[in-house]
Amino acid sequence: MLYTPSFVAMFLANLCTVSSFGAFFLFPLFITEHGGTEGDIGMIMGSFALASALCRPWVSEMIDRRGRKKSYLAGCLIMTLMPLCYLTFGGELDSFYLPLIVVRIVHGVGLAICFTAIFTFVADLIPPGRLNEGIGIFGTSGLIGLALGPLVAEVVLRRFGFPQFFLLASLLAGSAMLITLLLPEAYSPHRREAGPSFFQVLARRKQLVVALLALLFGFGLAASGNFVAPMAKVRGLPFISLYYLAYSAAAVLVRFGGGRLADRIGEARVLPYALVVTALGLIALILVHGEASFFAAGFVAGAGHGLLFPTLNTLAIRNEPPGARGKITGIFTGGIDTGAFIGAILLGYLGEWGGFDLLFATSGGALLLGLLVLRFSPATRPVHSDSK
Repeated sequence: MLYTPSFVAMFLANLCTVSSFGAFFLFPLFITEHGGTEGDIGMIMGSFALASALCRPWVSEMIDRRGRKKSYLAGCLIMTLMPLCYLTFGGELDSFYLPLIVVRIVHGVGLAICFTAIFTFVADLIPPGRLNEGIGIFGTSGLIGLALGPLVAEVVLRRFGFPQFFLLASLLAGSAMLITLLLPEAYSPHRREAGPSFFQVLARRKQLVVALLALLFGFGLAASGNFVAPMAKVRGLPFISLYYLAYSAAAVLVRFGGGRLADRIGEARVLPYALVVTALGLIALILVHGEASFFAAGFVAGAGHGLLFPTLNTLAIRNEPPGARGKITGIFTGGIDTGAFIGAILLGYLGEWGGFDLLFATSGGALLLGLLVLRFSPATRPVHSDSK
């Protein structure tokens, strides 16, 4: 059975966690309000992603060794406390630049623990024959969170300001922690069994390919997560959350409409289309100068995301033992974070030098490079899925 009470509870917990994370898509406005540039946005937002990526080997080992629930609760605690630290910052950005970087790093570690733990947690519960469907449907909780987080945060920010914005982010993460306290642990680690290390798992051909594709995906996400808000402000678009609403709506529709597609025909047949659609959505941001085109660009990019994330995730964990799933999920999500870090830094400086058009064209081009990875990788050659 797929839709168990534990599945629903994890769905709600992840919705709250991702809403807290999604609120910070507006954080670049805090940086510019205190005198920061596009380069500062890239560095500060990138430090969050770098921390998430670098801690993945340790986080993945912890999840397989200590259990999914305990790990997720630890991540939620960090996600609850860190937004409160931002309340202490004021004045010009230069006066609190280094402390802000430190807080962003710790905040990034918390998110890494949450994402890796909960996607491993839910993978333990999904029937093998419905793996793509289950991960896809569960992932809609995050997509809804990516829409609700910026939407609610923008309303709070307009009416009250950044202090209440940070309190909202803390409250959302704390709600996820309370929901998770009621759940039983889904996986009991066998301490006597010495499983492969994180880097031994990473060295497998399939996982290397997944990590590279995830890195390119993360590079693209750096554009939509970090630079849409300042671009919208520069171009006079009044409602930044419109983009994320369209993005998430499209991704959710794709998940429910084609949730079992990759289970039926295989992940490798779906991936090229997912990469192209996501890339086109990012490149379309070059043409945005009004609300209709802003919505359309978000919708196309979201549709690609709706296909790409669960398909890559399922490719990584299909036919793998439960004792290695924490490490495998860590490789996948760590690849995304590594790409997000590289993208935040490079795209930030590209944006300063060549403007937003060059920035979004480069981010879309990175995803199209994934087609070359698929073309030359035997680990992702089209085969029929093993599920019926």
